[in-house]
Amino acid sequence: MEERGHLLTEQINPSSANLDRLSSLELVDLFNREDQKTLDAIAGARESLARAIDRAAHALGRGGRLFYIGAGTSGRLGVLDAAECPPTFCTPPELVQGIIAGGAGALIRSSEDLEDRAEDGEQEIARRHVTELDMLIGITAGGTTPYVQGAIQAARRRGATTALIACVPVSQVPVEVDIDIRLIVGPEILAGSTRLKAGTVTKMALNIISTGVMVKLGKVYGNRMVDVAVTNSKLHDRALRILRDLTGLNRDEAGYLLEKSGRSVKLALIMHWTGLDRDSSETLLAEHHGQLRAAIDSYRDRDSQTSDNTKS
Repeated sequence: MEERGHLLTEQINPSSANLDRLSSLELVDLFNREDQKTLDAIAGARESLARAIDRAAHALGRGGRLFYIGAGTSGRLGVLDAAECPPTFCTPPELVQGIIAGGAGALIRSSEDLEDRAEDGEQEIARRHVTELDMLIGITAGGTTPYVQGAIQAARRRGATTALIACVPVSQVPVEVDIDIRLIVGPEILAGSTRLKAGTVTKMALNIISTGVMVKLGKVYGNRMVDVAVTNSKLHDRALRILRDLTGLNRDEAGYLLEKSGRSVKLALIMHWTGLDRDSSETLLAEHHGQLRAAIDSYRDRDSQTSDNTKS
C-alpha cells in the first residue's frame, strides 16, 4: 500500500498537539483560528475556481452535464451540492449529479474501503454515459483516491472537461486535469480527519462553483434566484417576495401574476415588465437562452426603436 504520511492532509498540526488537554472554550477558539485558513485557501484558488465556473457553464449551456465524484466526506459533499441545485435553481436532477463511492448507502454508512477501487470510478463514468459535452469534478482531499483518479482518467478518454479539487499541493500529487483547484488549508486539528478544514473549504468551493454556474446560466436576476421552484409554502412565499420586491405589487397582485405565469417567477417578471402574455414571454425568454436581463433589455431596445420609428 502506498505511504501517504507525506501528504499535507495527513501531517501533524503543531497548533493542536495538546488537543486532549484543552477546555471546551479553548477547543472552540482553536477551531476558529484554524478555520480562518479556509478563506485564504479560497483566495489562493480564485483563478482556478473562476475557470471552473466558466468551463462548467459552457458545458451546461451546450447541453452537457456537471458531475461531482468522490468517496467518503468528499463524495458526500458533492452529492449534497448537486442535490441542492434543483430546489434552488429549478434545474432538472440530471443536470448536476453527485457520485459517491458505494452509492446512496454510503451517504449514511461508511464505505471508505471502496475508495481504493479505481475500476469502480471508471465504470461509473461509463454507466453515466459521460461524453465530450460533460464536465467532471473529482473531489479528493488528499488527491490520491484511486476511485476518483480512475473516474478522471475515464472521463478524459471520453473527451469530457475535467477538474480536481484537492487540499494538497500539486508538487505532492500531480494530476492531469483541465482545471486543477488546490485548496491549501494545512494539517487538520485532528490529524488526518479531512472532514474538518478540508471538508469546510471543499463545501465553500462547491458553493462558489455551482452558484457561479447558475448565475452564468441566467438563473439569477440581480441577487434573486428567479428560477426558484415553487414546490412548497416556503418557496411560494419566497417567489411572492421576489415579485413584490422587483415590481412593487402587493401580495395579492403578485400572487395573481405568479399563477398567471404558471408559477414561474421569470415569466411573471417578463409579463409584468413588457405586458406580453405568457406564450410570448416564453418565446422571448427562449430567444435569449433563459437570460432574463438580456430578454428584458432586448424587448426594451426593440420597443424603443419601434417608438422612434413611429415618431419619425
